[in-house]
Amino acid sequence: MIAERSGWLTSKRLRAHGLLLALALWSLYIWTLATPGLRDRNGNFKGTDFLHLYTIGSLAIAHDGADLYGMGAQASVAAERVPEAAGIRYLPLYPPQVSIACAPLAHLSYRWALALWWALSGAIYGFSCYALWRACPHLQDYGGTVLLLAVAFPGFFNLIAWGQTSAIALACFTLLFFLLRDRRGFLAGLVLGCLIFKPQLGLAAAVVFVAVGAWKIVGGAVISAAAQLLVGVAYYGVEPLRKWMETLWNVRSLLPALEPRPYQTHCLRTFWSMIVPWHGLSFGLYVASAVLILGATIALWKRRPGVPLAMRFSALLLATVLVSPHLTVYDLVILAPAILMLADWLIGQSGGQTVRGIGTLLYLVYVLPLLGPITRWTHVQLSVVAMSALLLAMWRWSSKIGAVASPTSDSLVR
Repeated sequence: MIAERSGWLTSKRLRAHGLLLALALWSLYIWTLATPGLRDRNGNFKGTDFLHLYTIGSLAIAHDGADLYGMGAQASVAAERVPEAAGIRYLPLYPPQVSIACAPLAHLSYRWALALWWALSGAIYGFSCYALWRACPHLQDYGGTVLLLAVAFPGFFNLIAWGQTSAIALACFTLLFFLLRDRRGFLAGLVLGCLIFKPQLGLAAAVVFVAVGAWKIVGGAVISAAAQLLVGVAYYGVEPLRKWMETLWNVRSLLPALEPRPYQTHCLRTFWSMIVPWHGLSFGLYVASAVLILGATIALWKRRPGVPLAMRFSALLLATVLVSPHLTVYDLVILAPAILMLADWLIGQSGGQTVRGIGTLLYLVYVLPLLGPITRWTHVQLSVVAMSALLLAMWRWSSKIGAVASPTSDSLVR
């Protein structure tokens, strides 16, 4: 968040930008919500995607696994529990065990459950940012600026506005970083496996850790993911798990329902699909660019210990967002650790090292998601361009280090 020591990205300017952005986003959102019912001033349902979590939690209470992947049945349950939600339908993509975790919330009225969910999401985000800030020695003198920019972060704003589960993914990635730092590979894998509730967020990590031979992490992730899925089997039986896997397998045919507003997505797949009207070609470009991004990330990880963990982990988070087959704006909250750690790394660089441009790209990664709606007319998602450019700039910097580790070095990932 605090970038180059010189140039236009000064701490004072960033504080001003953060304050203005926080005031604009949150005052507008509070005004939009200030209506007596469960519909906001734009006619949208308050909590948005949280209604889906509330509904599947209700199904878990009823032990109704048969309807976990039925859109019509869930719409009926939602309308029964929350009459103002009549007519709202969601594509069910969460694995069965997520509904069990949501069951305690479904025991409350929708208003109280939503308030609690917002509070939990905010607390998880705040604690994650605080823990990461404490781990960034060069940011200790910029606590106020970090706080302002954390509150104003578009990823966090959209997390709350959509009522989504991405704060849990952020917690997983935050804990993963600290476990990697402490060289606890198997425990790190157990945490990584928790992302099975949003499996697209584990794709990049799976490829990278297999490529670098981090078998303790890979093994822990497999065990953790399997154990969570087995919880759903123990509660509902095998059929809901089979339906979930069938839904994932057929997800390409369901994309219009999954992504009704492509401009709210920020990944390479939708980047190319909005530019290129031919599906086969756009998908081929997605695969090619994803391979490039993953290759650069793997190269960064193989250049340990010359490339610090903070930079490698930041690259992993950027790759996670870019190569994910589906990533909506609220999932960008997982970039908070990357923004903090790269800012800390930039401040700590000596004048002789080449970091020019990385700070500006980091700023653009932070702010460009706000311009997502203009993609309806431009068809170019600038946030994806900025994230790709930032990761490739990090790869270019790391290539100058020339420190490729020996087979026995950096054993934390072994």
